[in-house]
Amino acid sequence: MPGENLTRDEARQRAELLAVDGYEVALDLRSALAPVPAGAERTFRSTTTIRFRCVRPGASTFVDLLAPTVHSVTLNGRSLNVDAAFDGSRIALDDLAAENELIVDARCAYSRTGEGMHHFVDPEDGEVYLYTQYEPADARRVFANFEQPDLKAPFDFVVTAPEGWTVLSNGAPKGEPAPTDDGAALWRFTRTEVIATYITAVVAGPYHQVHDVYKRTFEDGRELEIPLSALCRRGLAPHFDAEDIFLVTKQGLDFFHEHFDYPYPFGTYDQAFVPEYNIGAMENPGCVTFREEFIFRGRVTEASYEGRANVILHEMAHMWFGDLVTMEWWDDLWLKESFADYMGALALVEATRFQDGWITFANRRKSWAYRADQLPSTHPITADIHDLEDAKLNFDGITYAKGASVLKQLVAYVGREPFLEGARRYFKRHAWGNTRLGDLLSVLEETSRRDMTAWSQAWLQTAGVNALTPRVTYDTAGRISELTVLQEATESHPTLRPHRVAIGLYRHDPASDELMRYARVETDVAGPRTSVGELTGAERPDLVLLNDEDLTYCKVRFDESSLATLRERLGSLTDPLARALCWTALWNLTRDGLMPARDFLSLVLRFAGEETDVGVLQMLHAWARTALVRYTAPDRRTTAGGELAEGALAQLRKAAPGSGHQLAWARFFASVAERASDLRVLRELLAGTARIDGLTVDQELRWTFLLPLAAHGAADEETLRVERARDDTASGQRHQVRCLAARPDPGVKAEAWAAVMETDRLSNALVEATLDGFAQPGQEELTAPYVTPYFEALESVWQSRSIEIGMDIVRDLYPALQGDQATLDVTDRWLSTHPDAAPALRRLVLEARDDLARALTARRCDARAGRD
Repeated sequence: MPGENLTRDEARQRAELLAVDGYEVALDLRSALAPVPAGAERTFRSTTTIRFRCVRPGASTFVDLLAPTVHSVTLNGRSLNVDAAFDGSRIALDDLAAENELIVDARCAYSRTGEGMHHFVDPEDGEVYLYTQYEPADARRVFANFEQPDLKAPFDFVVTAPEGWTVLSNGAPKGEPAPTDDGAALWRFTRTEVIATYITAVVAGPYHQVHDVYKRTFEDGRELEIPLSALCRRGLAPHFDAEDIFLVTKQGLDFFHEHFDYPYPFGTYDQAFVPEYNIGAMENPGCVTFREEFIFRGRVTEASYEGRANVILHEMAHMWFGDLVTMEWWDDLWLKESFADYMGALALVEATRFQDGWITFANRRKSWAYRADQLPSTHPITADIHDLEDAKLNFDGITYAKGASVLKQLVAYVGREPFLEGARRYFKRHAWGNTRLGDLLSVLEETSRRDMTAWSQAWLQTAGVNALTPRVTYDTAGRISELTVLQEATESHPTLRPHRVAIGLYRHDPASDELMRYARVETDVAGPRTSVGELTGAERPDLVLLNDEDLTYCKVRFDESSLATLRERLGSLTDPLARALCWTALWNLTRDGLMPARDFLSLVLRFAGEETDVGVLQMLHAWARTALVRYTAPDRRTTAGGELAEGALAQLRKAAPGSGHQLAWARFFASVAERASDLRVLRELLAGTARIDGLTVDQELRWTFLLPLAAHGAADEETLRVERARDDTASGQRHQVRCLAARPDPGVKAEAWAAVMETDRLSNALVEATLDGFAQPGQEELTAPYVTPYFEALESVWQSRSIEIGMDIVRDLYPALQGDQATLDVTDRWLSTHPDAAPALRRLVLEARDDLARALTARRCDARAGRD
């Protein structure tokens, strides 16, 4: 639509012109239950009153609204011509007064894409559930507003909903809902604090709700009481472990109150786990929303509970970083996401039972950052965001995980207490306002007494990841005569950064057969070469580990002696964080085409069974499958897959009965099962004719086993129909759709393609499931006919579908599994012949192209190793 993609310049001009005093938003959601004629759009009534000031009376501006129908627009008592003023995404406002009142009466559309007001019908019981999701700019799908983060205001929400529903918003309900004449209910909510449009929220439906309360007495005698609640669909209520959610919530609130010296400012704290959610969670103040997959229907490993706790704490950190103090524009998205990622991890480790959270951070979160930082679309943490499409794509590994990693380095650089004191001053100085990079740096300079300019330029305002490699020489007695750290950067991103690192020296103890650290120094690394004099004279190590304890953000390399030690004794490394860092470094070598995929898979087969941290183990499984499918030479893939399946089955049978490790190995075995004998094991476990002590094949694990069976033609449509009848739920529907699309049949692929490319009848969750099933390893001949149609459809898909669905289609249907030069060539032809395609679309295609080029490089490395 014209003007839908708001630009930074437009937002700045509007912010210079306007100040918003408040919103009154009335939503009538009774239509959520009404029947809709075939082909008709389901809509709801939205009436918005905005009071705002203008610094230049007589000026013009616009208000944002995405709605199929606008009934009326009244500005300062004057009715505007809707046909002339509304273009489908903006309402033009002319001749503004110094003080203005705007009333917009519209019909807005319910969404099935997870954007705006999402409408979900539970297939299990027919109940309807609604929730909103706006970031970065979809509040305009629900009510008229000035959709940019620096035009904050208080909000008054009034919601009319079916009787018996639970309705939540950012403010607490004003008493009980009032009955309406037609048997519905009218909910009024307390006025919010001054907040941005993108974090307003409404959740409505027959949700199952559990209540609790958080209480705290501060040192000065002040008392704080926060009503808590947790919600999920009724169908998930039997699986809802609200007590654990409340435990982590209270622990987090204690942690942030102790360290931020600014009481939680938003009154209530509701957490709703909602269906068909596009992202992990959203930090709406007082009304946080999460994807309902965090409610576990079957057995999961402890890593899943840790992951959920981390997300809870991440969103809670946003109450201060993002909600209380908000970035001015999406350039400084990191001011909320990087801090929430770091503070969430810190709270996880220091306030909950998940005290090994830094291992997960090093192994999982930073791997996401390393990948993103090597793509052609990498960008500085403080990004250059021209418009909303750019903003949507910058919710990435740079903004989240690299930003959090850099903050961890910053804490090592300035000290923990100066960092936290800087945060405290930042909140008090900028509460309810908007900030830029300089606002944060100024308080950190005050508290640390360090010049933050050079640090910021190196870490926040440049892109790319450095590689650190040790070079060690020894004297005749076998002691270190010099240990030097070499720092490298890429040609495209040549910045060499200052690093505060720990260096660990490890040696093998024959008595215990363990690799143990016997020396450690913490030092500053800068420039291309840094000599570490503190280690001169140390006994010869078997392993030199740079960035021990994971203080900085870098790719770690090894000297030849250390790499040889890891090949023989990786499982003997006793410290779990050091071991996780070594695994990450080895994976980076594999991704960079410096270590053959066969070597990495050999290390997994040899040492993964000794991994004590189940989260690291699951990450190794994911990496191993990627190495098999993407990085292994094609002529070796079948053999390598058989070896992985054989090793996984052996570890499954060896793992402690009922343990998380056993469950992880069961899932991994299913993911690599291809041979008839392996598929037979899966069928027998499903049928109950075979069993493994301690392994409970619950409903979620049944679907895990059925996917490879479907993909290899060993589970037909009738089998999947019967399984769906056994699991007649929303989750069962998604699993069935995924498995149906995975079947190795040309007609199946044609049907799946048409379902996502030729119609928008599927919800976002079912689009995702169909895309997941469409392209399966080993089905390259079946999906090859869609390479050309994919590129032909790219621009029309981007223009006609919502950005969320468009991103999913572009990423997931890219023919990466073809894995050949011809696919790379056709990608390059599209890029060269479509220079004017939307920048966000080109970015997605460039990223997919880079992943494919990297895979081809890795395959050549693996093939060379086979010839040597």
